[in-house]
Amino acid sequence: MRNNTIGSLIWLRLMRFTNQSNQMSNEFLKRFDLTTAQFDVLMQIRIYQPLTQMELAEKVTVTQGGISRMLSRLEKEGYIVRKQDWKTKTINLSAETEAILDQVMPEQLAFQSSFFDDVLNEEEQQILYTLLTRVHKHSQKKELPPK
Repeated sequence: MRNNTIGSLIWLRLMRFTNQSNQMSNEFLKRFDLTTAQFDVLMQIRIYQPLTQMELAEKVTVTQGGISRMLSRLEKEGYIVRKQDWKTKTINLSAETEAILDQVMPEQLAFQSSFFDDVLNEEEQQILYTLLTRVHKHSQKKELPPK
């Protein structure tokens, strides 16, 4: 580890935290028969509905192929409704899913927030949020080095 830069150590720590918190969130969401990826997709649909599959794929961390499979499963299980309007197919939540999310959302948000609330004060959380936002915005502009 002596040869690592502080940047690489930060990146490794973020990856480990992300992996661990996703595993814990998946376990937490099992009681609602959801995964973190499904929860993310359903929340994005809730916020932006009606929206197309392409619009949804841009907003979530699921691949285009993954989103297609997930939407098929969510539709089959009654979580979402797809409507064809001429050439455009839009996605909406079912009424039952709206009710489920009313229950799940506050519990999941409290669980996610506890990762930070338990160890950081409000000022530290704001600083961390500001720094991560800055790094994220920079990463969106970053280009891969040539091969």
